[in-house]
Amino acid sequence: MRYLAALLITVFFAGNALSGQCPSLVSQIDQQLQSAQLDSETETRVKELRDQGEALHNQGKHTESVKVLKRAINELEAAS
Repeated sequence: MRYLAALLITVFFAGNALSGQCPSLVSQIDQQLQSAQLDSETETRVKELRDQGEALHNQGKHTESVKVLKRAINELEAAS
């Protein structure tokens, strides 16, 4: 029983830790977009991923949000 309680507590706090990471990733993308020299197709794709990640964050789907936002950052860095 103690193991189950410890597992549930760990999962709960891990979700909360990820929720704080989403806004900082969105901010990082916004800053990189301002200075990056991208073609319009790449810029559009990065903005779509950014918006999708922010929407997932707002829905409480933080793990998925972080994955999408990191994909946007990777595309930005690959294109820069």
